[in-house]
Amino acid sequence: MERTNDSTLTEFVLVGLSAHPKLQTVFFFLILWMYLMILLGNGILISVIIYDSHLHTPMYFFLCNLSFLDVCYTSSSVPLMLASFLAAKKRVSFSGCMLQMFISFAMGATECMLLGMMALDRYVAICYPQRYPVIMSKSAYMAMAAGSWITGLIDSVVQTALAMQLPFCANNVINHFVCEILAILKLACADISVNVISMTGSNLIVLVIPLLLIATSYIFIVATILRIPSTEGKHKAFSTCSAHLTVVIIFYGTIFFMYAKPESKAFIDSGNEDIIEALISLFYGVMTPMINPLIYSLRNKDVKAAVKNILCRENFSDGK
Repeated sequence: MERTNDSTLTEFVLVGLSAHPKLQTVFFFLILWMYLMILLGNGILISVIIYDSHLHTPMYFFLCNLSFLDVCYTSSSVPLMLASFLAAKKRVSFSGCMLQMFISFAMGATECMLLGMMALDRYVAICYPQRYPVIMSKSAYMAMAAGSWITGLIDSVVQTALAMQLPFCANNVINHFVCEILAILKLACADISVNVISMTGSNLIVLVIPLLLIATSYIFIVATILRIPSTEGKHKAFSTCSAHLTVVIIFYGTIFFMYAKPESKAFIDSGNEDIIEALISLFYGVMTPMINPLIYSLRNKDVKAAVKNILCRENFSDGK
């Protein structure tokens, strides 16, 4: 462990799957492929939403923010993750580790808030369709998105600043692919009660409150849909919410499984525990951003039509 003369920690060591060298090679190419798919899928979705005027609506504005957020989140963590697979032990500077943790935490918190805003948007669209254009005006949905980003950034600033003040005097080895905040807090050799209290408050604001907003919105949405007389009308209303609801289930389901799973090793031997941790981390950090654009585009006629229009326009231009 490298230290300066005043015993200040200067670097961390990411071990990842160093105990499983064969898996490291497999994971390297798998995550590299998934990262390229994330850039491609989200890049296409962002471009389509920007260039097609028919998609300049609150729902697609939030979706564009979500795709941009996923690109930022993965770009802050995946390169470090890939580097950890190429070396037995990846060394990262203290400042670099804190920066990566700050970006990842900010993007994660912002995504929670955005999912809540998207649920509120669907609630207004289905329960108050006549008043939707007035309630969800451009100034309203832009303020909602800006509030989500500001909340995520402020939350991350607080958590990162508190973590940076901790002394790390015994161990600098992080049993993870990236600089994950919980893994870093475990290395502190001082009381982390303030950090725990702050994290609890953070979880309440950016996890629980948006989840309650989502649950409440969908209770009213389902109640409204069930009152629609025609089967076709019900199907159309449900289809407008299915993509968002699927993303919410995957996102929150993975988070709760990752942080609420039992620590008992009675059924999992210690040799396989880190592999399971890796798979959970992989699904949350890479798989979800990769499948988000697929979920929102494959079952969305508007996005499909917009993609076809752009392709036809390019083919027409080439024909000239």
